[in-house]
Amino acid sequence: MLLIPRPYNCNTHRIEDRRTTPLGLEDPSEIYRPSPPEFKLEVEDAERKFRDYDNLEGSMTRVKKTYYEMHSQQTHAYAKRQAEKYSKGIIGKYTIMEMLDLVGQIIDESDPDTTLTNDIHMYQTAERIRERYPDLEWFALVGLLHDLGKILALKGEPQWAVVGDTFITGCQPSPNVVFGMESFKNNPDICDERMLGKYGMYQANCGLENVVCSWGHDEYMYQVLTRNNSTIPEEGLYCIRFHSLYPWHHHGDYDHLCTDKDRSMLKWVQTFSSFDLYSKDEVVPDVAKIKPYYEGLIAKYCPGKLTW
Repeated sequence: MLLIPRPYNCNTHRIEDRRTTPLGLEDPSEIYRPSPPEFKLEVEDAERKFRDYDNLEGSMTRVKKTYYEMHSQQTHAYAKRQAEKYSKGIIGKYTIMEMLDLVGQIIDESDPDTTLTNDIHMYQTAERIRERYPDLEWFALVGLLHDLGKILALKGEPQWAVVGDTFITGCQPSPNVVFGMESFKNNPDICDERMLGKYGMYQANCGLENVVCSWGHDEYMYQVLTRNNSTIPEEGLYCIRFHSLYPWHHHGDYDHLCTDKDRSMLKWVQTFSSFDLYSKDEVVPDVAKIKPYYEGLIAKYCPGKLTW
């Protein structure tokens, strides 16, 4: 879908943009997150619908509410405060498996494509990667760990501060965010002169490692792994840190802020995203059967009790 953005009007709180198709109440993962051509699905996946379009209203009310709250509350200052707050490991010491058991209590309120608990989705993603890339054991482990940061939703954080697609704060929001620029109308950053334009507070090619993304499970889990000296390769850490930054890896936004290193990592994140999105189905893995395999990977790449 083609978006032709125009400037945000701070006085009227109105986004002046045109779309070739109306927003309506369709699935945002289909409208705003088209899969890149080079990562087309297998035929059976391409033909399978992830949503029953006759029964969207209930889930879309939940999804829309979560994103509108996120885009209203997630300011640059808020994201920086949250990153600083959780950099201290304030939650305590737990093993990966202990946290994985807990995250089974969470159903992501921003996700219209599944009503399964998050632990099942994580095992689904891991197993799909393992099946396709059996020699990249760390990549399968990334599939298992990528959403583990959503544990924050059980530690007092609202879901709008944990789940969903991320965006770069401190500059003009991407027009390709879920629910569009209109969803930012109550965010004070959009009228802050320091954050106007595509660069905002940043310099050209400053690198994704030097920007502040909206706070959520991606950055939190990246912090946990790096703070505890995980040996997962950098490619895997990039996937965990930026897998929700859909404007970047699905739409090509923010390239003006990227370095050559970011661009070299992009294919890894895109490849991972194809498994993250399209492993959501009715087939539930036999967790008891596959759990020992992943316990072995955890012991190798991020063993023992970690500081969360």
